[in-house]
Amino acid sequence: PCMIQSDFAVFCAFFLPGKGEERGGGEYENSFAYERRMPVNAALPPMGWNSWNTFGGDISEQLILETACAMKEKGYLEKGYRYVVIDDCWCLHERDEAGRLGPDPIKFPRGMKALAEDIHALGFRFGMYSCAGTRTCADYPGSYGHEFLDARTFARWGVDFLKYDYCDMPFAGQAEFYYRRMGQALRLSGRDILFSACNWGSEDVWRWIRTTGAGMYRSTGDIFDAFGSMKEIAVSQLPRFDTSAPGCFNDMDMLTVGMYRQGNVARGDAAQTFDEYRIQFALWCVYGAPLMLGCDIRKMDRDILALVTNKELLAIDQDPLALQPYAPETCWPDKAEPRVVARLLDGKDLALLFVNLRS
Repeated sequence: PCMIQSDFAVFCAFFLPGKGEERGGGEYENSFAYERRMPVNAALPPMGWNSWNTFGGDISEQLILETACAMKEKGYLEKGYRYVVIDDCWCLHERDEAGRLGPDPIKFPRGMKALAEDIHALGFRFGMYSCAGTRTCADYPGSYGHEFLDARTFARWGVDFLKYDYCDMPFAGQAEFYYRRMGQALRLSGRDILFSACNWGSEDVWRWIRTTGAGMYRSTGDIFDAFGSMKEIAVSQLPRFDTSAPGCFNDMDMLTVGMYRQGNVARGDAAQTFDEYRIQFALWCVYGAPLMLGCDIRKMDRDILALVTNKELLAIDQDPLALQPYAPETCWPDKAEPRVVARLLDGKDLALLFVNLRS
């Protein structure tokens, strides 16, 4: 029994179920048997697609399947884009009588398990979204107080990836505790689920995030489809190069490459240019960030397709050494912006990015 009189004692007693309780859709022997099945986080930055940037709440089973099929047909899977992730707005506005989350039957009439099976049949891994607070950022039920139940639900559905947001928190300044709680819930769910923490870089997340079991974590605010937004995020990472490493990568948010001011995070009066998207994708690759596409894959033009599947750029992002980049100071007189970013690569190679963020 847990005898420590603290918040952790309450967590330990309440959230570690005993023998015979249902987990992941069946019986299990004890908590320790499942704890030995801890997920192994990625040695390289995860790659895939997320629905939020373009579609926001306008999502459906048909959209997700069409996107996955388009990714399959265009060769994304072979290039390393393995995750198809549904963001916010997928569920009903309230939990059922048993406290469980349920998918919106209009958007997802066959349910999430059937959709996950279809995504898996195409060769991809299936991702979903929840939030550490009482409500999600779009005002759907969050996982606060239901972490272990939700983790078992996701496992039962066949989820491989969980993006975990940080809206509507009942207590301020306790992100470390709540992310650690969901991390443990996923470890005990009976399925390997990559934990993608998303608290927007608040509360010095880089100091404690690896204690949660997260495989990637957001260190920035939300991105918008505007050059200024991308530039702000890229510059903000200069003092954070040392906070990304195999097993837990620094997430600079989903890419806006190829959106051309069409979609949920579009901003400004003019669409970004192809050259601006080239800068964004090159920065994410040299920085060694997760590559989660956010445009409409079905409508992507040839230039954008060639960019996001560029063999040389992807090889830098997915370099097996996964070393952190650096900004050579001799070529960088203005420390407010990067001019040159370098990164040592496997095979004694060196990647150099020369970038102009001013004009």
